[in-house]
Amino acid sequence: MKQSFLSLFATLLPIAIFSQEQNVTTVEPGLDQRINAWFEPITAVWEGIVFWEVPGTGVPLVVIVLVLGATFFTLYFGFVNIRKFPLALNVVRGKYDSVDMPEGHGVEKAEVNIVDGDIVDTIRDEGHGEVSHFQALATAVSGTVGLGNIAGVALAIAIGGPGATFWMIVCGLLSMSTKFVECTLGVKYRDVDENGTVYGGPMYYLSRGLNQRGYTGLGKALAVIFAILCVGASFGGGNAVQSNQAAEQLIAMMGMEGGSSGFIIGVVLAILVGIVIIGGIKRIASVTEKIVPFMAIIYAVACLVVIFANFSYIDDAFGLIFKGAFTPEAGLGGLFGVLIVGFRRAVFSNEAGAGSAAIAHSAVRTKYPASEGIVALLEPFIDTVVICTMTALVIIFYNSGGIFAYGGDGAGQVVVEGMNVGGVTLTSMAFESVIPWFPYVLTLAVVLFAVSTMISWSYYGLQSWKYLFGRGKVADLCYKFLFVAFIIIGASASMGAVFAFSDAMILALVFPNMIGLLILFPRVKEELNKYLDAIKTVG
Repeated sequence: MKQSFLSLFATLLPIAIFSQEQNVTTVEPGLDQRINAWFEPITAVWEGIVFWEVPGTGVPLVVIVLVLGATFFTLYFGFVNIRKFPLALNVVRGKYDSVDMPEGHGVEKAEVNIVDGDIVDTIRDEGHGEVSHFQALATAVSGTVGLGNIAGVALAIAIGGPGATFWMIVCGLLSMSTKFVECTLGVKYRDVDENGTVYGGPMYYLSRGLNQRGYTGLGKALAVIFAILCVGASFGGGNAVQSNQAAEQLIAMMGMEGGSSGFIIGVVLAILVGIVIIGGIKRIASVTEKIVPFMAIIYAVACLVVIFANFSYIDDAFGLIFKGAFTPEAGLGGLFGVLIVGFRRAVFSNEAGAGSAAIAHSAVRTKYPASEGIVALLEPFIDTVVICTMTALVIIFYNSGGIFAYGGDGAGQVVVEGMNVGGVTLTSMAFESVIPWFPYVLTLAVVLFAVSTMISWSYYGLQSWKYLFGRGKVADLCYKFLFVAFIIIGASASMGAVFAFSDAMILALVFPNMIGLLILFPRVKEELNKYLDAIKTVG
């Protein structure tokens, strides 16, 4: 561990020193600008591919796939997102543990290190997994409630106007059905190696599940494509966005200037995250696991304070949301423009349809895969329908006096009081208007959310990397060094470029994953019926 950390430090420190020396002799461009100049063209090409628009509609194919897929699952499973909501609550509170986890199951032998919904080290499996439903939900929610809710929602409102909130809510409700399907499959087709370590996620249900259906070649191809894209998504949405927004908030709060401020913060964050993911320091990970849910609660309470401070305007805010959803501002590309903005931000926040959640949920302790799918459908509701809506209301209240013009500047920023600000800064200003001292707390929350989410996504990406390159130590270290490098890139690049790249990487996962879901959904129906029959004896 020490050698790995020293190698990381030795690699990053000279780069940081070099960047400072360069800034002494050159004012423009700084290192941040040079990294951004390299990164933006790559982002533009990849975004153009993923967000290819269906001719004559102006709507990206990926959005159509998500909407139609989620709608189909909602209808096919008889509005499982609504009908089974009470059941999900009962499963989480342990009402059916006697059915799911028979007495005498060897829980004491578990070696589990859970951080933000992810098992960072090993999971010892005695046949049915080692993580309870409540643990899986609590940790997964603490991982998804983060910068997507803080910066992403603010960006959606700034660009799409209040109406984007409506489509985020719609996407969140439909996404509950998609999350149910993919997490059920994640448990059903998980893999356990000879050492008892659990591996799961779309890579496995695509290859194993489609093989059972007679699509062996297609399954292997989709699994490989998904794994490659998931590695990229871990570098983007699970990494670069987090460091970018943490850097933006720290620079604003500390009054930092210069062409390498983001780079310096990125190096610090890279070292901090590297200590955890390369060294595997369980104590640090354990502390993070405890702090992040606490910060999520603090953030939710702060939202409620702002909402109740503007209680008399709630009806006006929802009026703007519904009006803007169907009669959007002229410059936003019409109805589909607002819908696309809302769905992009919602999917980025709850990741339903992308399949990433199935990687974490596959380790749950249960005999019935559908039980975890039922629990997982709560995530988009909590994350998108509840938390994202609260953030949206905070932003809408803040702009009730017309402080900024909806539509943004096309680069992921909006002009507020003569300044170009990003999503997290806009959210901070909105809170400050009601709670003057809260930006300091928000800065801490942003950094903690960023670090914890990066740790979480390093697990997703690592599992995909291992699927592609094997489970050896060399492959393990190669991935981790690349991961920390993207922390620095994210902190240095512009917000618009980072969010565009991250959206494209995460939403690209939808294509291979959704193909698998649309082929395997009858298996989910079978598993759901098995579980419902099993719990009838409990009542």
